[in-house]
Amino acid sequence: MKIKPFKLERYFARYEFSAKYLLCSSDCESLKQEYVLALADEETRHLWQNLALGYTESQGNPLLRREIAEAYSNISADNVLVSAPEEGIYLALNSILDKGDHVICTFPGYQSLYQIAENNGCRVTRWLPEEENGWRFNPDFLESAIRKNTKLLVINFPHNPTGSLPSRGDFERIIEIARERKLYIFSDEMYRGLEYKPQDRLPAMCEVYPEAISLGGMSKAYGMPGVRIGWLASQNRLLLKRMAAFKDYTTICNNAPGEVLSLIALRAKERILAEQLARIKRNVGLLDKFFIKNQNICSWVRPKAGTIAFPRLKLEMGSMEFCRKSVEEAGIMLLPSSVYDYQDSHFRIGFGRENLPETLKHFQEYLDIRQPIL
Repeated sequence: MKIKPFKLERYFARYEFSAKYLLCSSDCESLKQEYVLALADEETRHLWQNLALGYTESQGNPLLRREIAEAYSNISADNVLVSAPEEGIYLALNSILDKGDHVICTFPGYQSLYQIAENNGCRVTRWLPEEENGWRFNPDFLESAIRKNTKLLVINFPHNPTGSLPSRGDFERIIEIARERKLYIFSDEMYRGLEYKPQDRLPAMCEVYPEAISLGGMSKAYGMPGVRIGWLASQNRLLLKRMAAFKDYTTICNNAPGEVLSLIALRAKERILAEQLARIKRNVGLLDKFFIKNQNICSWVRPKAGTIAFPRLKLEMGSMEFCRKSVEEAGIMLLPSSVYDYQDSHFRIGFGRENLPETLKHFQEYLDIRQPIL
């Protein structure tokens, strides 16, 4: 099988581990293993200390699946399949789609959310947000884009890279449209839990729509991308069985240490999420001031959730050139919108890390020096 290069990941591969300052990372501050293990209760401490590095259950550790299910309504441990987060996208889309199907996908977005469908011979309609309306994904477009052969709607809320989040009314209308047209929904919810206002948090799609699959994981909100643990949750157990069977051709099972560490963290999720959100809110406050000071260079739509935003560049140079100069001249990594195949006028900025104040200080110093020639 041939597949197009993953532009975002190739860009990260080039600069992520050589740039001094990462100002585009999408995850929260990474937790140290020592910190996570200190959160263990008696049961999980025993599991960790006596862990054998053998094969694990393909569907996922039963205790972990039970803990994941506790975060949802209408979902039990049997409604959960544990996998790596990226793998979950691959399993779901390959299990749902056939050649010739039509898919509607929020865009811009993580490339695999639409690339896997295109690679399988499906037509994909890109659902773009309205920047002038706070990056709103207007359900009117969704309704008009549906065809006779539309099978799947792929959504990502809170949204990467804009930080957009639908209103409750828009969210319910999306569900209504999908139900009327008998569509599957694949809902990437990797940033769920990072809403700045608790009242803005939407239900998980798997809770409210029987033909939905929700993707969750440890990588973003929990700051544990290194454990490579995510999950798919759905009320549709037949579909889950198809995805589990497909997994036999990918990883077969999950890594044992990652499952136990994830179980420990999920049992302490209120504490972890509260600490991550406090850091994010502090950093967003710094960015408010940054964008006011640099309004002649760039502007942003303030996000409603998550760790990333998608500012617009106001310079004559494109975002790829701007980001390349930033990383090569100042060691500050930003992400150009062109890696999303979205124009060349925006860049992604990340603010979930503890060192954001230091990184932003160096970025400001760089802009102050470069501003006369930008």
